[in-house]
Amino acid sequence: MSRIGKKPISLPGNVKVSVHGRDVTVEAGPSRLTFTHRPEVSVRVDDAKRQVIVDRQDDQRATRAYHGLTRAMINNMVLGVTGGFKKELEVNGVGWTAQVKGREVHLSVGYADVKKVPIPQTVTVQVQTNRITVTGPDRQAVGQCAANIRAVRKPEPYNGKGIKYVDEQITRKQGKAFAGGAA
Repeated sequence: MSRIGKKPISLPGNVKVSVHGRDVTVEAGPSRLTFTHRPEVSVRVDDAKRQVIVDRQDDQRATRAYHGLTRAMINNMVLGVTGGFKKELEVNGVGWTAQVKGREVHLSVGYADVKKVPIPQTVTVQVQTNRITVTGPDRQAVGQCAANIRAVRKPEPYNGKGIKYVDEQITRKQGKAFAGGAA
C-alpha cells in the first residue's frame, strides 16, 4: 500500500480544486495549474473536509507507483499556487555576468558569444549581481529552467568557476603538483 498515496491533501482556504474527467485543475488567485492523471487512479474532492483524495483501482506495481505519483503531483500544485517554488543559482568567474532580456537569460560565462536560455511563460527570473533567482508556481518548470541555466557552464572542481546552485557543494581538486628538487 502506498503510504504517500493514501494521505489526503488538505486544501488551504483560498485554493479551488476541480476535477473534470482525468483533468485536475488547481487555482488560487492568478495562479492556475492543470494536470492530467493516469487512468489507473481516480481523484475526488471532498468539499466538506476540504481535502483531495487519490484512489487506485488495483494493487499492481505500476498502479501503486502512479498512486503515489499522482498524489505528489497534486500536492505540489497546491503548494505552488499558494507559495510558489524558488531555485537560486550563483555565477562564479571573473567578469562572468547574467542578464534578463525579455523572455531570455543572457549569460556571458567565458565563451566567445553570449549564451541565451529561454524562460518559460510560467517562470520569472531575476538577476542580482552574480545571483540568479528562478521562481514560479510550477515545480517542474522552475527546476527545468534552473537546470537549463546551470547546464550552460557547469561548475568545475579545479578553479571553482561555473554556474552552481546556492546550496550545492563543489568538491575542489588540487590539480597537478610539480616534482620538487629533481636534478
